[in-house]
Amino acid sequence: MVRAKFKTQRGSRGQKVGALTTADLIVLSLLTERSMHGYELLGEYERQEVADWASVSKAQVYYAIQKLAGLKLIEPTAEPPSVDARDRTVYAPTRQGRAELIASLTKPTWASARVAQPFSTWLGLSIHLEQDAIVEVLHARKKFLREELERERASLAFIQTLT
Repeated sequence: MVRAKFKTQRGSRGQKVGALTTADLIVLSLLTERSMHGYELLGEYERQEVADWASVSKAQVYYAIQKLAGLKLIEPTAEPPSVDARDRTVYAPTRQGRAELIASLTKPTWASARVAQPFSTWLGLSIHLEQDAIVEVLHARKKFLREELERERASLAFIQTLT
């Protein structure tokens, strides 16, 4: 399998500089579905409610496009201009980009990585609260998790219809 040649310098969290981020993987995934320009990618970002399931901002999507193009993991396509013909570059993943997407998503760390979430941070700091405040927030969290569980069940049911 062809692998992108990333710099070996380490960042502040021990990740290799140039390693594919969640934003990079989202952009590659969306472009694997169909070729798009940045504005269309943001439309898909909204339609697929990416902000609900990934900690990726719209600005990170644009940064990822630039990064992936620089790494030759996506490339401009030769699509004809649309009716509203603005100067927009339409991108598609390269063969290497598709290979990197698959390689990144099949790493075992996806199943075992611990991602810091705001609630976990709150929980760690809650030792400074009165018992009543803790109970109130825990009840709110329980309600939130029940609602999220229902959304996840609906998402899984939909995904099962695709297979």
